Amino acid sequence: MAKLTIKLAKSLNGCKKDQIAVAHSLGLRRVGHTTEQPDNAATRGKIAKIPHLLQVIEEAQS
Repeated sequence: MAKLTIKLAKSLNGCKKDQIAVAHSLGLRRVGHTTEQPDNAATRGKIAKIPHLLQVIEEAQS
């Protein structure tokens, strides 16, 4: 299964509570924190909710 590397590029200060909750559900707590998530519809939906805060790197399936 393909993986996505997700990095929190901008601060959560001033964000709405639901956007902060999405970032926390992805495992991101502070600026610069990186996590690896499976590439599926649920993860893509979370990324679509806060794309302005994230940096996403798609890893090819080997």
